[in-house]
Amino acid sequence: MAVEIKTIVDAVKTMKSVKVRYFALLREERGLADETLDTSAYTLLDLYDELKATHGFALPASQLRVAVRDQFVSFETPLQDQDEIVFVPPVAGG
Repeated sequence: MAVEIKTIVDAVKTMKSVKVRYFALLREERGLADETLDTSAYTLLDLYDELKATHGFALPASQLRVAVRDQFVSFETPLQDQDEIVFVPPVAGG
């Protein structure tokens, strides 16, 4: 029983609340411009993989750029509580 409680406490400690903004195709696929969510993802890639599995995003992470707090960063960047994240898909203009 003590091990189960420790596991639950550890999981809660690793939960982060983040705001995700969606643009272009991702906004269309998600049906939202932004959302705040709780996640246990460690990196931005982990978060995108969670979102892709949950919402059926068509684009692989390799075709996106990602920004945290208005700065482009690597998908390997660890998530921090209260991060504001933008996944930027390729954009076509005309």
